[in-house]
Order: sequence, then structure tokens, then C-alpha cells
Amino acid sequence: MPDTTVIDWMALSFVPGLGSKGLHQLVAHYGSPKEVFSACSGRGQEHHFVGRKNVLVGLKKPTPFYEKAGTLLQRLVAAGAEAICPDDHSYPQLLKQIADPPAIIYVQGRIELLNSLSVAMVGSRAATSYGKRCSFMLARDLAASGLTVVSGLASGIDSEAHSGALSVQGATVGVLGCGLDVVYPRNNRNLYERIRNEGLLVSEYPLGTKPDPFRFPARNRIISGLSRGVVVVEAARRSGSLITAEMALDEGRDVFAVPGQIDSLKSAGTHCLLQQGARLIQSAEDICNELQVTRFRDDTFKNTDEPAAASMLDPAAKKLFDAIDVYSCSRNTLIAASGMGPAKVTELLLLLELEGLVEILPGDEIRRVI
Repeated sequence: MPDTTVIDWMALSFVPGLGSKGLHQLVAHYGSPKEVFSACSGRGQEHHFVGRKNVLVGLKKPTPFYEKAGTLLQRLVAAGAEAICPDDHSYPQLLKQIADPPAIIYVQGRIELLNSLSVAMVGSRAATSYGKRCSFMLARDLAASGLTVVSGLASGIDSEAHSGALSVQGATVGVLGCGLDVVYPRNNRNLYERIRNEGLLVSEYPLGTKPDPFRFPARNRIISGLSRGVVVVEAARRSGSLITAEMALDEGRDVFAVPGQIDSLKSAGTHCLLQQGARLIQSAEDICNELQVTRFRDDTFKNTDEPAAASMLDPAAKKLFDAIDVYSCSRNTLIAASGMGPAKVTELLLLLELEGLVEILPGDEIRRVI
């Protein structure tokens, strides 16, 4: 039998015009969702408390909302998902503390992650290779330390954060701006499937809800609300990532920022956060220290080994690879530094590029990828 308390919360969340803040005000006033419907079905002073006429009309005729809740619960069960309301012990305690926690969260996967020690990671969808690399590395090391990495399953920084956590069989939570059964963006289908099977998907929207743009700012409060701190890896001055950071600050959560190049517009937002007092971080260890997390292994953050592909290079290719830095340089500079001829450098660069060890940028600039 479905939990009638969850159905009550779901039915109330379906009332048109009633946002999460108004919903919680009503529940606080009357005691429970069921009591809200009961009180508003009568006449008297409670009508003045509701205020908006269209909301009151919905509260007076709840039957369609209960029917919708019952049907949705059946669909959730069939999909291996479930709905969790604030009265459920599984509802995240940190999320309850924000100004407008969602009345219902729809989840699929490892539900125990809802109350795990979590850090959010956000940033630009059109991330640079530097931002992607930092996001992957930080998420990998945070997950290896035992923390859960929370992000929004968007392209760019979000995708790299989830992928980094999964690369060490770590925990990750993807918070969606659409229904659990909607894959967005579509090119993230494989990542979506991995998180659903190995991590946790979370949404406040019913199944089938499309990823309309206005849903993503609301989604961001859940990302920050689930987390002890928010890491902004790469963000422009006006971006959703900065909105998430502001939400985190409003809720008393820690905000961390990864420094970037001073001439990069993609890092202008993170530098602004640093100027305003966000904690500058260079490694997952910095984050763990700030959060006073000591659960990681002593060797979690030690990464002295070379990439496997680099260790198998022949001596000439290895010599050239060692001469390449993460900051790009021109081909002519590399030729001079390596002492090799142009033809040999070109041949070896092609090999290194095919191995995924270097990247050739516009203007014939070369940089190390890992």
C-alpha cells in the first residue's frame, strides 16, 4: 500500500499556483497537508490565510490531485523510483534547512546518498579544457575520500564532476531540472544511466516534466541544499553557478572557488567570488581540510604516478612529453626546448595526441592534457 502521507504531500504540491514556500507556510499553519485540504474545504478565516483565489479553488477540490498522485506513484514504482516527502526519514536533513525545501523529491538509485556527507560542484556548460580537467580531478579525489559529489548533470563542469566521482567507484548525485525519466542534455545519456545505476538521480518534478529553462534556477537550490559546501570550478560573471553559490551563502554553506587564468572570461565569476571571500582551493585536500573531514586515506591525494599511457612511451616521445606543460606553448618553442627537428616533433606530437596526452590548440599551441 502506498504511504498516504506521501500522497497528501504530492496532492498538495500539484495545486496550481502554490509554490514550495506557500505550501510549507500552509503546512506549518495547519499541521499537515491533509489538514490544509480539510481546513480550506470549509468557510471562514482560513480563506484569508490562503490569499490567492486560484490556489483556494484548488485546495477546495483536491480529488483530481489525489488521483494524479496515485497514478504517479504507480508509475514511479514501475520505474524503480520513489517519492519522498519531508515526513519521511529519508528526506535529506540539510535540505530541510533551506528557505524553501521541495515538498516532494523524486529519486532513483542509492537513496542513502541523500543524507551522506556531500560537496556540490558547479560551473560552466561551455567549460575550457582546464576547467574540465580540474572538475574531474577534484571530484575524483573527493569521491575517493568518501564524500558524495553533487552536481546538475549538465554539460561541461557538471559532467566532468560526475565522471570523476564514478571513475573511482565513488558516490555522486545528479539533480535534474526535469522529470527523472527525461534525459537532458541528450548527449549525457550514458552518464545519466551510470548515475541511475551507480549513484542517485534527484528531481522535484514529476515524471515526464520537460527541461524548461525556468526550472534550472530552482534546481540549483537543491544542489546547494544537499551539500555542506559548493565548489565553483569555472564560471562567467553572470551565470547559474554564481546563483548556486549565492544560495549556498544564504543557507550558511561553505563556498569554494578554483582560480583560473586572469584573462579568461570563463573564470571571471570564480575570481569575483574569491574577491568576495570565497575559499581558494587547489585540491580536494583543501576542501576536506576546510570542512574538517578526516575520513580520507593518507594516500588519497597523492598522485605521483605518471599516466599509464605516458609510462609506455619510447624515450624520444617521453622526452618531448616531459617538455610540455599544462600551459600551452608554441610549436617553435617546443622544438627549441626539446632539441629535436620540426619533422620529428610533428611526428611525436601526433602520437601524443592520439594517446590523449596532449592537445593541439588554435594557433598551433600545444599543451599537456593530464
